[in-house]
Amino acid sequence: MSHTVGVAPLHGRAAELELGTAGNHVESRAEAEPSKPLVDDDGRPLRTGTLWTASAHIITAVIGSGVLSLAWGVAQLGWAAGPAVMALFAGIIYYTSTLLAECYRCGDPVFGPRNRTYMDAVRATLGESKERLCGAVQLSNLFGIGIAVSIAASVSMQAIRRAGCFHYKGHEDPCHASTSPYIAIFGVMQVVFSQIPDLDKVWWLSIVAAIMSFSYSTIGVSLGVAEILANRELRGSLTGVIGAGAGVTLMQKVWRSLQAFGNIAFAYGFSIILLEIQDTIKSPPPSEAEVMKKATAVSVALTTVIYLLCGCVGYAAFGSTAPDNMLTGFGFYEPFWLLDVANAFVVVHLVGTYQVMTQPVFAYVERRASAAWPGSALVRERDVRVGRAVAFSVSPIRLAWRTSYVCVTTAVAMLLPFFGSVVGFIGAVSFWPLTVYFPVEMYIAQRGVPQGTTRWLLLHALSAGCLVVSVAAAAGSIAGVVDELRAHNPFCWSC
Repeated sequence: MSHTVGVAPLHGRAAELELGTAGNHVESRAEAEPSKPLVDDDGRPLRTGTLWTASAHIITAVIGSGVLSLAWGVAQLGWAAGPAVMALFAGIIYYTSTLLAECYRCGDPVFGPRNRTYMDAVRATLGESKERLCGAVQLSNLFGIGIAVSIAASVSMQAIRRAGCFHYKGHEDPCHASTSPYIAIFGVMQVVFSQIPDLDKVWWLSIVAAIMSFSYSTIGVSLGVAEILANRELRGSLTGVIGAGAGVTLMQKVWRSLQAFGNIAFAYGFSIILLEIQDTIKSPPPSEAEVMKKATAVSVALTTVIYLLCGCVGYAAFGSTAPDNMLTGFGFYEPFWLLDVANAFVVVHLVGTYQVMTQPVFAYVERRASAAWPGSALVRERDVRVGRAVAFSVSPIRLAWRTSYVCVTTAVAMLLPFFGSVVGFIGAVSFWPLTVYFPVEMYIAQRGVPQGTTRWLLLHALSAGCLVVSVAAAAGSIAGVVDELRAHNPFCWSC
């Protein structure tokens, strides 16, 4: 949906009269046609999101598969750098997210034309060439996140089976189990949930997922504290995993540390869908940007506390042997039923995460299809009723396209079930362009920051520094993927 940057906002009495007229028109139409929903300022269904639903969407997108790898990340960086890097990424994410939130409307923050998606904002502010670049990066990374989420969910489902095996057969039994069948099961679930029309209709799933994330994070931290008490010491070192005793050379230390940067970046990555979440917030006042900034502050603060707890408690419990997934790496074996509960919570949460991260991809393709074939039977929605209580709308393009998309992410996840390395690579590749570069450039263009000023120089210095971190972290994650590919057989379902 294109926007005209030069649309003049309404102010003062004219704005009041215009809004009053529009309000009376909507009210009278609602009375005349009670079966039709109220509409928003652009003729679309009325937005109903609040500070708390926006926070739930962010927490659903952020706390998930990434949090489980943070103990491993801290183990690579050590006590000196690990917590500091997490706090640094939190600060960068929060700051750039506030810049991005300002770009939701062009011109006036209350009456200016809305940019409903990340790509809309880039097109309206930076032009069509940058929009194409942004679209390629954003959609490819959302696709990658769908793969990573599928892998993480399958690993948790696999861990439920292995926990029971270890309990009944002993810890010496290898209890081998492939993730491929579980990836397929997760894919089937997503085919069903993917028929939910849009992100605004997923608010209930996000709230359930956010509750799940707090629950399994609490269980993970509690088990870590119990392990620390059993060890009667805090494990780990200032510099992290390195040396002959740990079986890690200096070069391996470098690659692993860089991958840890990617894992932490992935754990905080929600800027990629920030404007899509902001587009669910109800119309002003207060402005969507104001509400989104508060939601971002609440979400980043909560997630940082949880991340520091999970990462630091996991490292203190296991030291250099911290697994790349705290609930599935089997540093813990008992109580096995509690591990099963925690991993079941992870799976439920990741069902919501997959939807929050893929709904923007679905919406992009379906908007393009509607524009290309207006009124076609392919895009026309049909109401379907199951019994008397359940009713929903479907369209041929939605059913075919979304099912195909889920099948592709499922197939790729089966071929590359390397949780830590895949997470690190996706986090590294998406961090600079979507979290830093585009928000900074859009903010400078929209606010007219003069070139060469102190603010302009500092913003570009931040962007340049984050670019270096992204490139280095991507290189470390690629090295990890290459190492794991050597030992992987994607066609063995019993391995």
